[in-house]
Amino acid sequence: MSEQKIAVIGCGVWGRNIVRNFYNLNVLDIVCDMDEENLKKVTEQYPGVKVTTDFKDVLNDPEITSVAVVTPSHTHYKIVKAMLEAGKNVYVEKPISTVAQEAKDLMELAQAKNLVLMVGHLLLYHPAVNRLKMLVEEGALGDIVYAQSDRLNVNYFKNDRSVMWDLAPHDVSMMSYVIGKEPKRVISAVGCSSDRNEIMDITHITIEFEDGVTGQISDSWITPRKHVQLLVRGTKATAILDDTVPENKLVVFDNFIKDATQNIKLDYLEIEPLKLECQHFISCCETGKKARSDGDNGLMVTSILEEAEKIMLGDRVKNLDKVDFALSRLKK
Repeated sequence: MSEQKIAVIGCGVWGRNIVRNFYNLNVLDIVCDMDEENLKKVTEQYPGVKVTTDFKDVLNDPEITSVAVVTPSHTHYKIVKAMLEAGKNVYVEKPISTVAQEAKDLMELAQAKNLVLMVGHLLLYHPAVNRLKMLVEEGALGDIVYAQSDRLNVNYFKNDRSVMWDLAPHDVSMMSYVIGKEPKRVISAVGCSSDRNEIMDITHITIEFEDGVTGQISDSWITPRKHVQLLVRGTKATAILDDTVPENKLVVFDNFIKDATQNIKLDYLEIEPLKLECQHFISCCETGKKARSDGDNGLMVTSILEEAEKIMLGDRVKNLDKVDFALSRLKK
C-alpha cells in the first residue's frame, strides 16, 4: 500500500471522479469543499475519509503529503501556491492557471522546493492517444504537416471563463504531445457567445507548431451531438482518433490510395484514463520523477491560450476580472 496521504480540494462534478479514484487507490485521506452537501455524499460513499470546509485543515496537516486541487480555474494559483509553500506535492486540474506568469511562478516554486507539480491534462494518459503518438514516432504517417482537434459538446452550466479555458487545454496538450512539437504562436483566434454575453461558448484557434506544422482547434458548449475527434495528417497517411465510438477508435487512411484504410488494433486493457493519471501522480510523488504533464507543460498550454484569448477579445480583455468575479459566486 502506498504511504501517500492525499487530500482533494473541491468535490464538484469532476472532483467526485478524482475522489473516487484516489479512494480506490488507497491514498485518500481528506476531502475539502465549501458545499456541505458535497461533503455529506463523500462521507456516505467513502467510509473513513475525513471531510472539511476549511482548506487550512489540509494546509496545516503535516501528514498530508500531496494535494489534488479541483476547483474553478481562476482559484488555482492561490491554492496551489499555498500548498507548494507548505511543502506538499500538487496535482491541479487543467488549466494550471489562466495567466501565464502565474503558471511560470508555480512551476518555478515547485522546482525550487523539489516538489511534484502535475496538471490534469488527462488525454496524455489515454491509451489510444499514446498509441497514436507511437504511430507518429514510428513514421507511419510520414512527416506531420497538420493536426485538427474538435471537442464539441453541450454544457448547460457554462461555469468557466470560456469554453476555450474549459476544453482547449485538452486539445493543446494532446496535440503537442502526439505530434511531438511545441507550439510557437497563435496564428488566429475567434470566439463568440450564443448567449451574447462575455462568456464565449464557441471558439476556434489556429496554432503554428515547430517545423511549420499547423494545428486547428474547435471547441463548443452548444453542440447537441457530441463530436470529439483528433485528426493528424502526415505526408504519407492521415490518422483519425475518435474516442466516442465503441470500436475502431483509431483509423489510418492512406493519403494516395482511395479506401486504403487500416484499423489500428489497440492492445490495452479498458482502464479508465483518469485512473492511469492518478496512478502516475502517486508514482511521481513516491519516486520524485517529473510528471508527464508537469508545470512546464501547464505553462506551455496557458501561454498559448492566454495569447489566443487576447486575440479573441481585443479591447474586451479588460472585462475578464468581472467575469472571474461573477464565476466565483457560482458553484463548480
